[in-house]
Amino acid sequence: MVKYMKQTDKITKPELLAPAGNLATALTALDCGADAVYLGLNKFNAREKTDNFSFDELSKLLAYAKERKKKVYVALNTLIKESELVEVAEYLGQLADLNPDAVIVQDIGVMRMIREFFPSLEIHASTQMGIHNSTGIKLLDVLGVTRVILERQVTLEELETIMPKSPLEIEVFVHGALCCSLSGQCIFSSWLGGWSGNRGKCKQACRRRFFSRNGNGFFFSPQDLYMLEHIHELKELGVASLKIEGRLRKPDYVRSVVTAYRMILDCEGKPSKTLLGEARNILSGSPGRKWSTGFSSPEAMNSLIQHDSMGASGLLCGKVLETRQYGFKMNVARRLRVGDRIRIQPISGEEGPAMTITKMSIDRTPTKRASRGSDCFIFCDREISNGGMVYKIGESSDDLSSRIAKLPLQLPALDLSITAALNGITVRFGQKGIPEWNFEHEFALAEKHPLTAEKLCEAFKIAPPDFCIPGNVQAKIKDNIFIAAGELKTIRREFWAWIEANVSPQTLTGSGIRGMEAFRHYYQEIKKTTAKHEKESVAIKIGGCRPAKRDGVLAISIFNFNKLTDEVILPRFCPEDRLDGLEKRIKMAYQAGIRRFRITSLFELEMLKKYRELTITTSFPLPITNSLAIAELKYTGVSRAQAWVELEKTEMELLRDKSVMPLEIYRYGRPELLATRATVAVDGLIRDARNNNFIVEHDKRSMMTYILSKEVMSIPRLTGTVDFYDLTNAYWNEKETSTFNFENVMV
Repeated sequence: MVKYMKQTDKITKPELLAPAGNLATALTALDCGADAVYLGLNKFNAREKTDNFSFDELSKLLAYAKERKKKVYVALNTLIKESELVEVAEYLGQLADLNPDAVIVQDIGVMRMIREFFPSLEIHASTQMGIHNSTGIKLLDVLGVTRVILERQVTLEELETIMPKSPLEIEVFVHGALCCSLSGQCIFSSWLGGWSGNRGKCKQACRRRFFSRNGNGFFFSPQDLYMLEHIHELKELGVASLKIEGRLRKPDYVRSVVTAYRMILDCEGKPSKTLLGEARNILSGSPGRKWSTGFSSPEAMNSLIQHDSMGASGLLCGKVLETRQYGFKMNVARRLRVGDRIRIQPISGEEGPAMTITKMSIDRTPTKRASRGSDCFIFCDREISNGGMVYKIGESSDDLSSRIAKLPLQLPALDLSITAALNGITVRFGQKGIPEWNFEHEFALAEKHPLTAEKLCEAFKIAPPDFCIPGNVQAKIKDNIFIAAGELKTIRREFWAWIEANVSPQTLTGSGIRGMEAFRHYYQEIKKTTAKHEKESVAIKIGGCRPAKRDGVLAISIFNFNKLTDEVILPRFCPEDRLDGLEKRIKMAYQAGIRRFRITSLFELEMLKKYRELTITTSFPLPITNSLAIAELKYTGVSRAQAWVELEKTEMELLRDKSVMPLEIYRYGRPELLATRATVAVDGLIRDARNNNFIVEHDKRSMMTYILSKEVMSIPRLTGTVDFYDLTNAYWNEKETSTFNFENVMV
């Protein structure tokens, strides 16, 4: 597998990576100075609410970007159900033929699928994987990942410690909206109706107004991330990529943010106050929440959430005065025009409808614009709440449709490996099925101007046939030889004439089809594990509820184990400066005779690999939703996998029937809906405007805050699986229960 630059190599300047919700936004980003863009296809990406890309649109963008030496990354960064694996393989097959610069992945099953069946694709680990320390990075290096997008709740001090230890490129977010929860661990939206944030369907339940005994507020709605002042610091650390959040945003937003960060990134040394002021001024016109430095330090975490402010996204433009069947009347506080995008935020704090203004009037007279101070009627077919605040989230702009219509599709790429020696030139190909090409000739020894690899590569990139383009072209010069420019031109012409006569376009696009066929064959041959009866596991916390009977496996936190402990539970989050402490606790447990370990995050697999004869079980919040993920875990030494708590019954059954190791089901407990390092100004019982009840708990050891449901998750037993009962946050036989998504569908 071809690797990107290792972190140990010198990175002179990070790439500026911009979001692209559609082709117009992508072109705008690249035109304004982005080095790369990231995007999603119509399915299987964490921003399914945006326009996203068809394969033809992606092909056009790839052709445009490669011509300008820019990069394009495709986000396939959601959890994949068992029933979706074949369709995902079809997506990856088409991507393999288009050859984007990388695929951004959350699901470790998809990671395995790419590595085994579509190895030409580079893998970037999504922030949704939750990698937050050097141990997790080392694990992913072994599993074929080339870049890690760090968890957004890693501080700058922690990043500084991680960077020298990383064998992989590191990407960090520098601007845009923030989630309150640790990445990839939030099930808050899903709990309230199956809308999974881990599958691009988040309803942003954390942005709502909540009520408690001590008052109400927006307790889990963080401000936006803004890191202009820290760009120089990130450059000095050797970060490979600076990422802007916002695939739901339109070209006007991306234009201003990319322009501002490009100014600071290109600055030699620390930017002056004047330059920072200019960049901030450019950013000030883009819609968003109040700026913050996110989770960059403990102090930043303390002030990240201002619960007494709605923290709504966008530029405030007015208030809804009255609603009618075909629209609403508002008082305009900031100029609006037809073509602008707006969002109406209900007073409750719940997610409001977003729309593009297509028609409006003042005093029943149609108008294209409404000035400040006027009362304007906006026509729409959405349900609008009285008193709602109107925010501008995008301005009218050219959709670049005429320019986009002229973009050509990308031609298939032919990868060349050229070797030149005194007795001739040999070319081998990255695609299978093409025999090597040989040009036998006795070249002269160079006296003054020897042939260089760079010159040879450039020569062979010129004038290919009209059905392909040169892809990855590499050259090796064995001897000190001289080839005149005219002679090299003749050789190149002979080579491309041979290609035209002996290579078909189908040969160049066959790797994706071969990968899909290989996967289908593999998948049909999977046989589930027929396991002997295994004991159920019961997780408790010290001082909490005890198991009703002592015939199961007793699981306790690694920090609290005792003589009765059968299994220890490792923490979901371990900052870099606490890895040594966790390592010591693991060693103590092993020396005490404990051989069962329950992991809740991927980094723990790397920590346990030195120990022998372990029984390792995955557990919430480590998400396992398909059989390829289970196969990957078995490859890394796991003995038993717990099905992801969000899954519905039918998907659990499909997973059970394809699992290559025993499958455990989380049957009873109160799983954390959200976990955050941010300071939250509420605890105990809270409720939202719809009278859903929750519990907020602060954990002093981990310095985390958790949201739990008042209801306990309780689902029926699933034949052929192992039971898991979680009493760390629950008691036996609680009256208020929920089956979560078990009897419904996780979308």
